Amino acid sequence: MSEGVILKALSGFYYVDGKDGAPTVACRARGRFRHEKITPLVGDRVVFTALSDGSGMVDEILTRKNQFQRPAVANIDQLVIIASGAVPITDPFLVDRMISLAEWKGCEALVCINKCDLDAAEALYATYRSAGFQTFRVSAETGEGLSALYAAIAGKVSAFTGNSGVGKSSILNALEPGFGLQVGEVSDKLGRGRHTTRHVELLRLNNGGLVADTPGFSSFDIDRLEGCRKDDLQHTFREFAPYLDGCRFVGCAHVKEKGCAVLEALAEGKIAHSRHASYVRLYEQAKEHHDWEDK
Repeated sequence: MSEGVILKALSGFYYVDGKDGAPTVACRARGRFRHEKITPLVGDRVVFTALSDGSGMVDEILTRKNQFQRPAVANIDQLVIIASGAVPITDPFLVDRMISLAEWKGCEALVCINKCDLDAAEALYATYRSAGFQTFRVSAETGEGLSALYAAIAGKVSAFTGNSGVGKSSILNALEPGFGLQVGEVSDKLGRGRHTTRHVELLRLNNGGLVADTPGFSSFDIDRLEGCRKDDLQHTFREFAPYLDGCRFVGCAHVKEKGCAVLEALAEGKIAHSRHASYVRLYEQAKEHHDWEDK
């Protein structure tokens, strides 16, 4: 038996990358996984058996640090959220929703603003820097900022995501030219790109990192955060943390309550208005969630 990581899941096969440069093995999952209603995921660390014909069997799934439903991936260290101040212009709410998802799932969120050669997106950059997130300005076209991003994902398992057309595949191709990922053109009429990625796959970097290129925000296009209730949402906005114990009333929603320390910080410019607006929008969605939906 050996240990490895599932790099790709396709048509009932799990492509497991072994340790120390061992070749990738196309594995089936043991029948007991189906009976126990357990599905191996891309990113899973597994124990597998290599068979004499070159194929293999997944014997055991090791403990996951996190998992996502859409896309179906596990053990992500950080979400790299690609945004753009140029065509297409990214709605900050999409970024904020991804950040909250990362915080809820226990992984880091990195904000990467692409196409900075066309628009430096100063306001967007300042918002996430001041909120305490690693924020990068890059250009897949000119190479600006890519070395800093490359260093930030070294040795980590990162999922690249962002609304279609912002340049996820272009950035990955610029970071590792050997990838040769298909790049979609942005529609001038719609101001958005065509999806070019059809499935989730972990790609190995020369710096020891693994990256997942996912099909845009449509993969994370959920009405609410997975399993995150309204009372928990406040903890996914890290800049709220210094003020959460300062509210006048216990159970403050931080939406429009009197004596709310978060709203006072907002009024004083310590919290960005766009971030709080996203919180309110997510809070309203979370209010509509019922416990039975998780069963």
